[in-house]
Amino acid sequence: MADEEQIDSSGDEPGLDGEPADAAPPPGAEEAGTPDDEELRRRLDEELRKLRVEDVLLQSVVSLINLTSRRIAKPDEQDLEQAQLGIEAIRALAGLLPDEPAAQVREALSQLQVAYAREASGGAEDDEQGAPPSGGEEPSPTPGPDRPSGLWTPPGSSA
Repeated sequence: MADEEQIDSSGDEPGLDGEPADAAPPPGAEEAGTPDDEELRRRLDEELRKLRVEDVLLQSVVSLINLTSRRIAKPDEQDLEQAQLGIEAIRALAGLLPDEPAAQVREALSQLQVAYAREASGGAEDDEQGAPPSGGEEPSPTPGPDRPSGLWTPPGSSA
């Protein structure tokens, strides 16, 4: 095994040019390889020029949805007061969003409100999985001529 090279115990293995790998780069090399503070400021300024308030608002609402969901659903993180605050904040901000994302946010908000109500009432629906509703009959899977749609209609408006 005389052909094997010995590794220097100092940990400084030579680089391709024979210099130790941790040797300082030559002067000026750092400026060419990594951006300096001025370049970073320029890039940040350019990104801020492109950024719209609606984008930040939507990101914030998505963060609130995710956090509120955790405060409702994760037993080790559950905090219904925080969840309620999150729901109110999402509701307030949804009206400031453009139409398409606002519709998606309202759908998520609706799901959060149902989950909140279930947890706030003690998770009663989870305890009765598979049990029929209080009426005693299984709900019909699809409405038909002899089956009601399940939608509430005002009295006297049935056809």
